[in-house]
Amino acid sequence: MLYRENGQFKTTYAADLQIFPILQDRIAIIALLVLAFAVVPALSSEYFLRAILTPFLILSLAALGLNVLVGYCGQISLGTGAFMAVGAYAAYNFHVRIDGMPLILSLLLGGLMATLVGVLFGIPSLRIKGLYLAVATLAAQFFTDWAFLRINWFTNNSASGSVSVAGLSVLGMPIETPVQKYLLCLSFLAVFGLLTKNLVRGAIGREWMAIRDMDVAAAVIGIRPVYAKLSAFAVSSFIVGVAGALWGFIHLGAWEPAAFSIDRSFQLLFMVIIGGLGSIMGSIFGAAFIVLLPIFLNQVPGWFGLSISTALASHLEFMVFGALIVFFLIVEPHGLARLWSTFKEKLRLWPFPH
Repeated sequence: MLYRENGQFKTTYAADLQIFPILQDRIAIIALLVLAFAVVPALSSEYFLRAILTPFLILSLAALGLNVLVGYCGQISLGTGAFMAVGAYAAYNFHVRIDGMPLILSLLLGGLMATLVGVLFGIPSLRIKGLYLAVATLAAQFFTDWAFLRINWFTNNSASGSVSVAGLSVLGMPIETPVQKYLLCLSFLAVFGLLTKNLVRGAIGREWMAIRDMDVAAAVIGIRPVYAKLSAFAVSSFIVGVAGALWGFIHLGAWEPAAFSIDRSFQLLFMVIIGGLGSIMGSIFGAAFIVLLPIFLNQVPGWFGLSISTALASHLEFMVFGALIVFFLIVEPHGLARLWSTFKEKLRLWPFPH
C-alpha cells in the first residue's frame, strides 16, 4: 500500500515525463541524497570515507559511463581502464601546465580528452561488433599503457614515471580531508547520474537502445548507426575519463600507469554485468557488490575465530568471490537491478496475492 501510485494523476505533459513520476520515488531519492550528503559524512570514520566510500563513488561513476556503452548501446568494450588513464593524465597535464587552472575544469577537460580517444577507438564499431570490437578496444588498453610509460611528456618528465598532485581546491575551498573528497565525488556521481538518466530517456537514448536490440532494423527506420555508436562512445568515454581523473586526483593523489591496468577494465565490466546492463541504478549496485564483498569476505574468518595467513586469505577471497559471481549470474543473469525492479513491482501489489 505504501508504494501504490493510485490517485497520482498527471494533468500536464511535463508532469507525465518526470524522471520519477511516482511521489514515493521522489521522496525516497531526496531522502537518499540527504542521507548521503549530510548523515554519512557526519557518522562515518575517516578510514571508511577514504578507503571504502570514495573509491566506491568513483567506480560507480566509471561503471555508469561503461553502462552507457555496453548496457544501452550494446557495444562491448575492454578498454575502460585506458579511457580512465587518459582522463587522469590529461587532467594532470592541464592542472600542472596551466597556472591557476581550476580543479573542476581540469577534471572536465580530462574527460574531454578521453572522449576524443574513445571516439577514435570507437570507429571500428562501425564495421565490427562482438568479440572483434572487444579486441579492438583492448588495443586502446595496450597503447595507453605503453604511451604513459614511455613518453615522458605525459608525466611532465618525471624520473620515476609516476605523477602526483597536491593542494587541491574548489572555489577557494581546500579538498584535503576525507569528508571533502567524499562530498566532491558524491557531487560528481549525483550530477552525472541525473544527466545520464535524462539522456537515456531522450531521443539519443532511444537510438542507442534501438542499435543495441537490432542495428539493421534501426538503420531501416532511419537511425544513423554511425552517429548512434560514436555518440555512445563519446558520452561513455567522457564519464569514464572524469572518473579516471577523480581516481588519480582524489583517491590516489599519486599514481602510475599500473593504476589503470587491464584489471581495472575487467573490474568495471563485471560491475556492469552484475549490477545490470542498461540500468543506472545497476551501475551503483554493481560497484557496491565488487567493492564491499571482498571487504566482507576478509572479515568472515575473524568472526569465527580463525587465524589464517594473509596469502591464504587473499587466495580464498578470489576463489569465493569468483564462485559468487558465477552463481549470481546463473541465478539472476539480468543483474541486481532486475531484483530491485522485481521488488518494486511486488511492492506495488502488496498486500494482495500475486
